[in-house]
Amino acid sequence: MREKVLSALISAFDNLKSKKKLPALPVPASHQVVRPKERGYGDFASNLALAVAPSMKLKPRDIATAIVQELEGDLFFEKIEVAGPGFINFFISPDQWQKRLLDIHRAGESFGESNAGEGKRVLVEFVSANPTGPLHVGHGRGAAVGDSLARIMKAAGFDVEKEYYINDVGNQMNTLGASVYLRYQGLLGRKALFPKEYYQGDYIIDIAKKIIASRGKDFLDQPMESCLPFFVKTAVDDISAGIKKDLDDFGVSFDTWFSEKIIHDSGLVERTIEKLKQAGHIYEEDGALWFKTTAFGDEKDRVVRRSNGVLTYFAADMAYHLHKLERGYDLLVNIWGADHHGYVPRVKAAIMALGYPEDRLRVLLVQFVSLLEGGKTKSMSTRSGEFVTLREVLEEVGRDAARFVFLTRKSDSQLDFDLELAKRQGQENPVYYVQYAHARLSSILKNAEDLGLWPACLDEADPKLLGSEEDLDILKHLDAFPQVVKEGALALEPHRISYYLTELAGLFHNYYTKNRFIGEDRHLTCARLLLADTIRQVLKKALGLIGVSAPKQM
Repeated sequence: MREKVLSALISAFDNLKSKKKLPALPVPASHQVVRPKERGYGDFASNLALAVAPSMKLKPRDIATAIVQELEGDLFFEKIEVAGPGFINFFISPDQWQKRLLDIHRAGESFGESNAGEGKRVLVEFVSANPTGPLHVGHGRGAAVGDSLARIMKAAGFDVEKEYYINDVGNQMNTLGASVYLRYQGLLGRKALFPKEYYQGDYIIDIAKKIIASRGKDFLDQPMESCLPFFVKTAVDDISAGIKKDLDDFGVSFDTWFSEKIIHDSGLVERTIEKLKQAGHIYEEDGALWFKTTAFGDEKDRVVRRSNGVLTYFAADMAYHLHKLERGYDLLVNIWGADHHGYVPRVKAAIMALGYPEDRLRVLLVQFVSLLEGGKTKSMSTRSGEFVTLREVLEEVGRDAARFVFLTRKSDSQLDFDLELAKRQGQENPVYYVQYAHARLSSILKNAEDLGLWPACLDEADPKLLGSEEDLDILKHLDAFPQVVKEGALALEPHRISYYLTELAGLFHNYYTKNRFIGEDRHLTCARLLLADTIRQVLKKALGLIGVSAPKQM
């Protein structure tokens, strides 16, 4: 409906220009047609008159009045008003909203989809946790954000791929292997000092126990240096398998698991540094190689190769992003923890120095999660020794509740995750509130089917019988769904879907308390069953976009 309003508005504006009642100037980029927050301001509002007034050197209200007069007689609108300094408020005729219900229902599961992305190739890289331990609750939020965003962008017409970058090279891997080796020695009775900077979690002991079970004392008398590669590989394989299992149980899959080893083994890191050197962005100082990131807005220059010849993590990250760009993606989306805030400018500097536009990369920062239990912050996990794992949260509240709660706030806002609330069966629990709406609608339709009413009376359903304020509120909210999906995709804000779902569920639950869906009036019953099936259809589609199930019974 917004597109129809926009089309009518622009047509009227162009007609006025062709009649020379307004100067022949284009519609500015600052023009918007939005849904007002208050009902009294209409179904949609436009700032077109305000946007063009300065260049036209006319009063905004005079421009707005001329546009309204040009639209007089258009039966699509119930009324059009000029408000305030020159806003145009559009009130759409109720019968247009009622007709829209049939369009939405006929669209089926495709409703909400669009071609806004125009098939542009997008790579969404998220989670990418180092394989040095199990996923924690913060990784879970990043996983929910990344996977949901990918689903939403696909629905909005982007060609999306999901990637997990495995940091399986460097000192951290050696530290991991050494941690397992020392635990292995300790379990077999050899006392050894365990450095505090080594990985402390019980999962390290579990890996050591598995090695003992499969290889016994094979490595007991071997020095660490000789068998470290075995312990590194065994630990990485074991932890990676656990990460993949946790993500699978969380409903998250990836198109590619990309190993950092590929970057180093292929020589891409050296090629990237050479490319930057040829472009004049690399210089040598004190025996180290530096990248002039300050030339691209970073706060200081960054080392890419230390004086001892060791490459930095940043050097590998530059090469990895070059690899992504050379694969031909139109947009790279990275989803990182909030602690990576300072890392964004240097990576964007690399993108630009390598000859690509800065906006080719967009980074979403995911804020920390505080777990609450009984109103108090949950204590650290006894399992990991350092953090609460995603696995623990899944076992506590389940996949659906976890995914939904992770999306109840914008990703860059800190989130308090109340475990007790997420398990509660009541309207204060957001995921239960939404899923219960779908289950209740499914029950209504099942009852109607048992009575021989649905879908038998679909052809009899007359939307014109749905004329109450509650009816129209729901119809308007259903119509908004494609725009919500589109804007969520373009803004990289998957939480917009959970907001939409909560509002739609609220409208339905309110409607349910005031109206009977199956009553004595067959015509009204058929109309309301059409409404019920359409709400159910949109709820299911929206839940699917954030990876949450739509149960028929609860």
